[in-house]
Amino acid sequence: MVLKGSSEALCPPPSLELRPSCNKSQPSPPLGSSSQPHDGVISDDKEPVKYGELIILGHNGSLANGDKGRRRSRLALYKRPKANGVKPDVIHNVSTPLVSKALSNKSQHSISYTLSRSHSVIVEYTHDINTDMFQIGRSTESMIDFVVTDTAASSSGHGGGAAGEGGGGGQSAQSTISRYACRIMCERSAPYTARIYAAGFDSSKNIFLGERAAKWRTSDGLMDGLTTNGVLVMHPAGEFVSEPAPGVWREISVCGNVFALRETRSAQQRGKLVENESNTLQDGSLIDLCGATLLWRTPAGLRHIPTLKQLESLRQELNAARPQCPVGFNTLAFPSLAQREIVDKKQPWVYVNCGHVHGYHNWGYRKEKGPTSPGGTAPAGTGERECPMCRRVGPYVPLWLGCEGGLYLDAGPPTHAFCPCGHVCSEKTVVGWSQIPLPHGTHAFHAACPFCGTWLTGEQGHVKLIFQGPVD
Repeated sequence: MVLKGSSEALCPPPSLELRPSCNKSQPSPPLGSSSQPHDGVISDDKEPVKYGELIILGHNGSLANGDKGRRRSRLALYKRPKANGVKPDVIHNVSTPLVSKALSNKSQHSISYTLSRSHSVIVEYTHDINTDMFQIGRSTESMIDFVVTDTAASSSGHGGGAAGEGGGGGQSAQSTISRYACRIMCERSAPYTARIYAAGFDSSKNIFLGERAAKWRTSDGLMDGLTTNGVLVMHPAGEFVSEPAPGVWREISVCGNVFALRETRSAQQRGKLVENESNTLQDGSLIDLCGATLLWRTPAGLRHIPTLKQLESLRQELNAARPQCPVGFNTLAFPSLAQREIVDKKQPWVYVNCGHVHGYHNWGYRKEKGPTSPGGTAPAGTGERECPMCRRVGPYVPLWLGCEGGLYLDAGPPTHAFCPCGHVCSEKTVVGWSQIPLPHGTHAFHAACPFCGTWLTGEQGHVKLIFQGPVD
């Protein structure tokens, strides 16, 4: 495609060939592979190469209205039969009124940076035979591989997942997730490195950064920029499985460079460049799209998580122990993993402030008392109750097993629950997630249950469950 530059005098030349990539890439540790079935694109090999999996936080195994096509709670990225990656090729300086004409070639990927009403920079991208590209966003257009919509945190944690938009009917009127939020580029050869970039190409294979978007010319004469609400990434400080510890939230640019966070999510002033960090995804990396947070799991990391069959075995082991209500002496039982909406009559309930597990009862509410009254009891309107075993007052909720194995840090026994939602999983999993601050709004961060999105409460955000065995 031949582009005519503007008649204005510009410091850089009208066209400049771009040989290196926009960002300084760093290699990642080797990733494993998997032969699990996949709904998306797979190669003709018997065991297709899996780059990794993306899991949306706040959905306990499936979207509220079910997983359908590209709109689902979890997506595996496999090596494509044919490479579709792109890389920067040529940069053009053009007059802004000529941008639409310059971008008329729909077979050419490009990024347009509008610097002023009279000056724009267009970066042409060319086919890269060494990478596969996967795009993520709110748009349902065919170029989006993973359709992601806003996740609304569940107020109570009851049920299997967040009351988000996932299934289609609950989409909010004003979503904060971009239609073309980000793209992931995966190397087709070992170690199959995956890198993330802000913004995705639209149906015309273009990315537009308007006049008000944060953008700048780099020291080497190239262009870079940020999207309106930004794409935030946090890599774990250690090994996500063996030593889970939160890292530092950063913002990823359109060219994949890493920056400190802006003062607010959509501020025009970018943060400071972080030169010693990269956009390479690793096991446990979190991607926040301002409305939904995604977890990246590598094939090596996925080998440590429990499968659905293993979770079912853990459920059966819990029920085989015949836990009893210490007051009613009736036997309790965790419901089937498929039952995520209706509370079963045998379902165990917990006082989240102490961990004592009971059967359901409709008594124990504390009446509202004045602030000077002894005991510090909670008002009845809050739904808090007094545990008959230890007299501690707090939320009383049903227990639900975490069904999304990809959110587990190990396959340990389900001995702990998140507070105050009551989702049950291993001790290592609750300890790990309770330390991770997740973005909320424009500049707030708060730890939340990964299964339902409920904000964690209490000193630790989780509690060890105290079961009573059968009397006989």
